Amino acid sequence: MDPVTETWFARRTWQEPAWTADELVAAKAGRRVSVVLPALDEEATVGPIVAAILPFTLGPDPLVDELVVVDSGSTDRTIEVATAAGARVVRRTDVVPDLEPCPGKGEVLWRALAATTGDVICYIDSDLVDFDPGFVPALIGPLLVEEGVHLVKGFYRRPLRLETSEVTGKFDNGGGGRVTELLVRPLIAALRPELAGVVQPLGGEYAGTRELLESLPFAAGYGVEIGLMLDTYATRGLDAIAQVNLGVRKHRNRSLLQLGVMARQILAAALSRCGVADAGGALTQFVQVGGEWLPDSTPVVVAERPPMREVVRRE
Repeated sequence: MDPVTETWFARRTWQEPAWTADELVAAKAGRRVSVVLPALDEEATVGPIVAAILPFTLGPDPLVDELVVVDSGSTDRTIEVATAAGARVVRRTDVVPDLEPCPGKGEVLWRALAATTGDVICYIDSDLVDFDPGFVPALIGPLLVEEGVHLVKGFYRRPLRLETSEVTGKFDNGGGGRVTELLVRPLIAALRPELAGVVQPLGGEYAGTRELLESLPFAAGYGVEIGLMLDTYATRGLDAIAQVNLGVRKHRNRSLLQLGVMARQILAAALSRCGVADAGGALTQFVQVGGEWLPDSTPVVVAERPPMREVVRRE
C-alpha cells in the first residue's frame, strides 16, 4: 500500500472493536440508530438474526431505536417469521410507492432510507448463519465516537460452506469472497488504489450516517456496495471511511454462474463511477445440456436510484 493508504489503514481500522453497548448509548447524544435487514426468501435465517438484535432495542435507553426488515417480494414465510421474531417488516412496494420497484438488493437498501428514521443506518444481510449480535455495536461504533467517519465497512473471515462442510485455508480468508479477490481488488488496484486498504469492499454488513447515505445514488443491483464506497471516497475523502473486524461471517454461498452475474453488475457500477465507458453488454455464460455446451445470456442490471434526499424533496 502507498503511504496515504497505510496511514488511513492505521487510523481507521479497528481489528478488535471493544465498544460496549452502554458506552455507545452514552455516545449517541440524541442520535437515533436504525438496523435494516434486506430480505428476499430468507425464512430459514431471518428469525434468529432478528431475535439476536432485538435485545439492543429494549429498555428506556436502547442502543437500537428501530429494527426493520425490508422485504423484496418474498414468496416464502420471511415476512411472518421476521414479524414473529420482533422486527417491523416493510414491503418494498409500500416505500416510495409512486416508483415501480427495480429488481435488486440495492433497490431495497435505498428504499430503506425512506422507511426508517435513524441518524445512523446499519445494514445487516438476512442470510447469515450463526449470527453474532456483536456486529451491530462494532459497526456503529466509529460513527458514534469518531469525528469525520460517515461509512463503516465490516470485514471478516468467510468460510466457504459446501453443503454441511466448511472449506478453509491456512493462510486465506476461508474461501469466500471470490468476487472480491478475482474482480474487485484488482479493479481497485487499477482505478482507485487509494482504497486498497479496504478489506471487504463488497461486504453486506456496514453502517453509515443518514447525512451521507441520503446524499448518494444507489445502484439497484449488486453494485450497491462498491458504488457507495466509491462515491463516499469521491465526495467525502478517504478519511470518511472506516472498517471494523467482525470475526467470522457465514452465509449461503452462491454458484460460480451466480457469482458471474453478480460480478457483471458490480463491474458496471464501478466503471461508471470511475469514468470508464461500459458497453452495456449482457453477460454470456455457458452451461452443459445433454453433453452440449450452450450459451446462456443474462442482461446486466444497471439501474441507478438518485440520492434519496432528492426524492424526498420532490414528494
